[in-house]
Amino acid sequence: MSEQLNAQPVRRRLIPFRIVAEPRIEDLPKWYPFVLSVGAVIVALLIGAIVLAIGGGNPWRAYAHIARASFGSIGVFSDTIVKAIPLIFVGLACSVAFRMKLWNIGAEGQFYMGAFGASAVVLLPILPATAPTWLFIITMIVAGLLMGAIYGFIPGILKARFNVNEVISTLMLNYIAVAWNNYFIFAVWTEGGFQMSKMFPQNAWLPRLTDFGSEIPFFRGLTTHFGLVIALVAVVIVWFIMYKSKWGYEIRLIGDNPKAATYAGIPIKRHMVYVMMLSGALAGLAGMSEISGVVHRLQGAISPGYGFTGIIVAWLAKLNPFAVILVSVLFGGLILAGREIQPSGVPKMIQGVILVCLIASDYLIRYKVRIIKESTVD
Repeated sequence: MSEQLNAQPVRRRLIPFRIVAEPRIEDLPKWYPFVLSVGAVIVALLIGAIVLAIGGGNPWRAYAHIARASFGSIGVFSDTIVKAIPLIFVGLACSVAFRMKLWNIGAEGQFYMGAFGASAVVLLPILPATAPTWLFIITMIVAGLLMGAIYGFIPGILKARFNVNEVISTLMLNYIAVAWNNYFIFAVWTEGGFQMSKMFPQNAWLPRLTDFGSEIPFFRGLTTHFGLVIALVAVVIVWFIMYKSKWGYEIRLIGDNPKAATYAGIPIKRHMVYVMMLSGALAGLAGMSEISGVVHRLQGAISPGYGFTGIIVAWLAKLNPFAVILVSVLFGGLILAGREIQPSGVPKMIQGVILVCLIASDYLIRYKVRIIKESTVD
């Protein structure tokens, strides 16, 4: 009788296994982060398809239309490249900062300040309207780089001297940059009271492929501009700095192991300032290329969120400068297709889901997930 009273009831497990996450101690294969990023994008597209289906749309037709609207002909592909050019610069800007574990969320503001600097060359004016094109381009590049670098210096010195969180400082500086530009657009350089400056002289425009259409008929109607060449040069320079120079090695060491960098005598605080200045300069160059290659005047709506999309580009490219090119083209197509997709927020929704999936996928880089089979009965 006592044995019956002391007997414990048998419990059956509903799930005959459990999931365990263990920190990784071994080195990952080089292909693993790339495959993980591709998988994250696929999952994001599936989630986007589910959301579109719930909203009553046809996700596969929507994705097919995005592909046609971005890559369906040489003309639209040229437009996609135009959208990709500032993303290459901003993706590089974010990659440089992120590689040192500096979270530059202010590329949007640095973009606007770069655009302001390039515009000032024409609107102050620093150069007369009759100056040759090559002189305008060089001067506007220098002005865009300088204004972006100055705007990157501010959060860099705040971080180095006072340990101010760079996420907060760079994010707040975005709003200041937009307000700064708006002051000059509405009060100083406005054209007849409208929300824009006067049109730049053609000497201050970056050359486009269509400008050579009379000599090369294939180029007629193609809008890709000289900013692409500047962007590709920037990619090579950033790659060389990050992987072939002593400074790049120190940046990567600080990002991977700051204690080892301190022990090695690397001036971390000085590098914080320099890296944020380089990151800001690259984002400023994006603003210069957009203002001189596309808009040709200073106005408020010159960015559909390039600075924030660049964060996704950098993460998806795994901070690799050459991978930034491919990812920028893909996201340039997504931005271009946003003009034709209704509702217009669909491409931005897809971008947001991709970012969330990419951040979540980083968990699988730091942890190994194992499934352990257990007995079905306790």
